[in-house]
Amino acid sequence: MTRFLLLIVLIAVVFYKLTGRRNARPAERESAPKAPQEMVRCARCGMHLPADESFPGRGGAFCSAAHRAEFENGQA
Repeated sequence: MTRFLLLIVLIAVVFYKLTGRRNARPAERESAPKAPQEMVRCARCGMHLPADESFPGRGGAFCSAAHRAEFENGQA
């Protein structure tokens, strides 16, 4: 009977280790907050967006290639 209980406890410990229950939230520790980004304003519609996602053009920064083309073709 004692060996049976010891075997059950051993299986439970191995199962606990394999499932990683002690690390229930690893994503919180791994993800660091992102640094603030420079925001720019679309010269066509005025929408604000991160500078690295903008489309630079002759008239400034734009939110899409279509707005850049409209502005540069004088359709603004």
